[in-house]
Amino acid sequence: MKMPQNTFKKQLLAGHPQTGIWLGLASAYSAEIAATAGFDWLLLDAEHAPNDVSSLLNQLQALAPYASHPVVRPPTGDVVMIKRYLDIGVQNLLIPMVETAEQAAELVAATRYPPRGTRGVGHVLARASRWGQVDDYLSRADDEICLMLQVESPQALANLEVIAAVEGVDGVFIGPADLSASMGHLGNASHPEVTAAISDAITKIRAAGKAAGIVTVDEQAARGYLAAGCTFVGVGIDTLLYANALRGLAERFKNTL
Repeated sequence: MKMPQNTFKKQLLAGHPQTGIWLGLASAYSAEIAATAGFDWLLLDAEHAPNDVSSLLNQLQALAPYASHPVVRPPTGDVVMIKRYLDIGVQNLLIPMVETAEQAAELVAATRYPPRGTRGVGHVLARASRWGQVDDYLSRADDEICLMLQVESPQALANLEVIAAVEGVDGVFIGPADLSASMGHLGNASHPEVTAAISDAITKIRAAGKAAGIVTVDEQAARGYLAAGCTFVGVGIDTLLYANALRGLAERFKNTL
């Protein structure tokens, strides 16, 4: 068995815009429903959603037959956690709260086998290699990992150019919620100071030759980010879509009875 190419990474590096949604329901069943919608990617969130390694594995298995590519966000950039994620078959990572180039380099190393990095070798125990059935896994695994880093503070923005310059970083994602909070505008990502910082960051990321990413639940804003050159754009969040649909239905009946 040969290892397939990571077509999500290929499309991202080629500059082709890809849109997706955040999945926070931590359910393989709801993840599979989302996979039938036709998004380019689906982000499985373990930073702000109640996911662990087992629930992520269940969702990866549910998504496997579908065209939407899974992207996983761990709670932190912990190298041991990253190793476990890679072993269950995660290829696309979005790491939150990256502040420095040194941190970025450590994260790149965590996704590579020695001598290029520090990832522990346990592929015969791992779903990623189909338990040793993928005979070129060790030689190709490094190159098929897609690593995106989140910048979401003034310090991170100050270091943005050196973070983006780190070899092995495929994209840089701007976290608007934490960025606006750290800039003194909690809950107001549309504040002019925040939007100006985001616009400047997108320009710098693109100038570094890396993919720029962001998430918003505002469709007009999402189209604006795509027009500005972002190629990894989150356009919705499953928990909000579900909650809003339920609330809207309930409210419509309350208003008619």
